[in-house]
Amino acid sequence: MKRSKTGIAALCLALSSPLPTGASETDMANPSAVLSEAVRKLRYPTAIYVLRDDGDSVAAAGMADANVGRPLGVDTPLRIASNTKTFTAATVLRLWEQGRIDLDAPIVELIAPEFDRVLRRDGYDPGRITVRQLLSHSAGLFDHGSDPRFAKSFLADPARVWKPIELVTLMTEYADPQSAPGTEFRYSDDGYILLGHIVERITGQTLAAAVREQLGFNRLGLNDSWWEIMEEPPAGAGPRARQWLGNQDVTDVNASIDLYGGGGLLMSARDMARFFKELFEGRVFARGETLQEMLRPGPHKGSDHYRLGIFVDHIGGRDVYWHSGFWGTYALYDPETRTAAAGVTTNQEGYRDLVSIVRAKVPRR
Repeated sequence: MKRSKTGIAALCLALSSPLPTGASETDMANPSAVLSEAVRKLRYPTAIYVLRDDGDSVAAAGMADANVGRPLGVDTPLRIASNTKTFTAATVLRLWEQGRIDLDAPIVELIAPEFDRVLRRDGYDPGRITVRQLLSHSAGLFDHGSDPRFAKSFLADPARVWKPIELVTLMTEYADPQSAPGTEFRYSDDGYILLGHIVERITGQTLAAAVREQLGFNRLGLNDSWWEIMEEPPAGAGPRARQWLGNQDVTDVNASIDLYGGGGLLMSARDMARFFKELFEGRVFARGETLQEMLRPGPHKGSDHYRLGIFVDHIGGRDVYWHSGFWGTYALYDPETRTAAAGVTTNQEGYRDLVSIVRAKVPRR
């Protein structure tokens, strides 16, 4: 069956293009004022946090919850959807540097029999699919989340609780394998559901507990971040923002539609920017070689724009790393200028404007 180009996969691919040219806001004398002015002009509530060695830029405008008059801030948590993939990938890589997982091992020995049966029934061979291929979206899996039938299903029954095996089963019902393992990039939430499952089996912890421990959320001061349903909010964390698809309030759609590794985290713009800076500046992994492994391109087609849990753009001879989330979240890091930036909008229709502003915060040569 032919893959449908909808949902987060299409949004990510559409945005994997060079940063806009022209004068950067960071060339201005007062970047925070310029950023604030740009955010105030947006149609939808938006918050952006930029971290650089010479100072931070912060801007937020609009309401996190108009019903109670609560404003959106850079510390307001909300569902970050596929931005979670970077955290899941980093957790797998922490286990790799501890010698607890082999990135090039087939997943057949790592997944439960029920997952093996569902995959084989649709023509997948878990004996040929590796952990690395799941991380790089090169396992040939379809993406149930990009199929419009899934959105129709969860919007029709927003209270339904989905299990990981049910979501992977949907993948096999919606379409057949998309390519041979290890041959080309095919974005798939289902690969990250399998990775979340593998992390839980290796650690004996919930995915939330494993990610928090392995990545050092408490040590890094990620105080606006937690895994929805799986754990309680940190002490002092504010209430999450309401989130919208156009005119439809989707805040109360059950989190299980995107909970198991491909999504699941609630996080603020501030915490996303903080984590990206810590990750790319060597304060998450125990060894520098682990970050190099995360960013090393694979041999498959499409590895030039997606590595292990992170997108990459090539700009002016340098790489800028980023990820985005379906509901309207975005984070990036520019190694050359040590700039980390992240932004959130409460309405998916504001996503492209958000991305344009965040990308403009990358200093030009």
